[in-house]
Amino acid sequence: MAFQFEPSVVIETLPMLMRGLKFTVLITVGGLSFGFLLGALFGLMKLARSAWPRKLAGAYIETIRGTPMLVQAMFLYYGVPMALGIRIHPLLAGGLVIAVNSGAYIAEIVRGAIQSIHSGQTEAGRSIGLTGFQTMRYIIWPQAFRRMIPPLGNQFIISLKDTSLLMVIGVGELLRTGQEIVAVNFRAFEVYLAVALVYLVMTLSIAEALKRLERRLRIRQ
Repeated sequence: MAFQFEPSVVIETLPMLMRGLKFTVLITVGGLSFGFLLGALFGLMKLARSAWPRKLAGAYIETIRGTPMLVQAMFLYYGVPMALGIRIHPLLAGGLVIAVNSGAYIAEIVRGAIQSIHSGQTEAGRSIGLTGFQTMRYIIWPQAFRRMIPPLGNQFIISLKDTSLLMVIGVGELLRTGQEIVAVNFRAFEVYLAVALVYLVMTLSIAEALKRLERRLRIRQ
């Protein structure tokens, strides 16, 4: 029997996917919020004068960037609880995976943005009596943060799409919800097309919002 595309299935599937979309957005926003804190911390450690913070930050960044996120998710959800005798909720595990994974990439974004600010800015801050912390807070960081926005936006989109990998640990995100719908109606083409459309709308919306934010910041500057 020849395949027959049913547009009505796509339309009917979209509202059902909203439950999974809620978890996808929750994990992405929560994970990236913590990931930014991790990234800022380890990015600054990479610029420290002392050797041990640089080595610690380097070990974290290279370990996370050198292993697949799918392996990290399996290790955190199945391996760590077995070793420690605890149980981690799938949503918490998913958020931690996104945070730890994105944090390694954000650390390099932070490091690069800060290093892109001319050293004369630091010297000017110290010459007017500001401490190192004050110079970073009031002079270097505001300028560096503006330069971080485009790569941070890209990381947001990447992490949003990477949440689809969390279905392997039982997180009921967007793709997992689509998989459950397919198990009921057996319309894989239409259902996964609907899933792809939802991801596409989200990523295009984020990209457009970032473009407007960049334009606004350029006008203010």
